[in-house]
Amino acid sequence: MENNVKKGNYEVMLAQAKALFANENNALANLSNASALLKMTLPKSVFAGFYLFDGQELILGPFQGRVSCVHIAMGKGVCGQSAQERKTVIVDDVTKHENYISCDSAAMSEIVVPMIKDDRLIGVLDLDSSLVGDYDEVDQDYLEKFVRVLLEKTSFNFDMFRSEG
Repeated sequence: MENNVKKGNYEVMLAQAKALFANENNALANLSNASALLKMTLPKSVFAGFYLFDGQELILGPFQGRVSCVHIAMGKGVCGQSAQERKTVIVDDVTKHENYISCDSAAMSEIVVPMIKDDRLIGVLDLDSSLVGDYDEVDQDYLEKFVRVLLEKTSFNFDMFRSEG
C-alpha cells in the first residue's frame, strides 16, 4: 500500500512539474521551484536541491534545507560520484557509506540523480532524508522522470553559473 501512495504522490508531483515548467525556461526560476516542489512532496527530506557543474566541479545551486556544502569535486561524495558516473546513486545509510560528505548531520539516507542534457553534464539533483533507507527504485524511477521534465523545459545558460575570479 505504501508504494501506491508514494507513486500517487509522485504522479501528482510530475503533473505539477509539467504545469510549473510549461511556460518558463529560466534555469534559476525552474531549479528554485523544482526544489520547493520536491521538498513539499517529500516532507522527510532535509535537503532537496541541485548542484550545478561549472566545468570543473559541482557548485551549490537552488535548494530547500539547511546551509550546505558549496563546492563538491567530481567523484567526491555521493553527488560527485553520481556526476562522474552519470548514474543515479542511492545510499541507504550515509553513516556507512565510505564516500559520503557530511553537510548536514540530520541526513540519514540520500539519492542523487545526474542531470544530463544533450550529452552534457548540467549537474545533479540531490535529496537527503532524515530516515535511514528512505529511497528505493520507485523514488529513482520518478525522480529520473522529474529530472527529464525539468531538463526538457529549461534553458541552461552556463555563464550565469560561473563565478568571477
